Amino acid sequence: MSVAKVTEISSSSSKSFEDAIEQGILRANKTLDKIKGAWINEMKVNVDDGKVTEYCVNMKVTFVLKG
Repeated sequence: MSVAKVTEISSSSSKSFEDAIEQGILRANKTLDKIKGAWINEMKVNVDDGKVTEYCVNMKVTFVLKG
């Protein structure tokens, strides 16, 4: 039997939402073992002088607890 936990993280990128998600998962993987998936809760952009400057995501990452 496996038991999973969910933690919420935020990540950003100057390239795209996809890159923000990928960078967030890569960083979370450094401290969380056995990541199994993620839900994207929120997506937003930061704008400066009419141009998108940053893509931001909040996500819930699911990982299996050691047992």
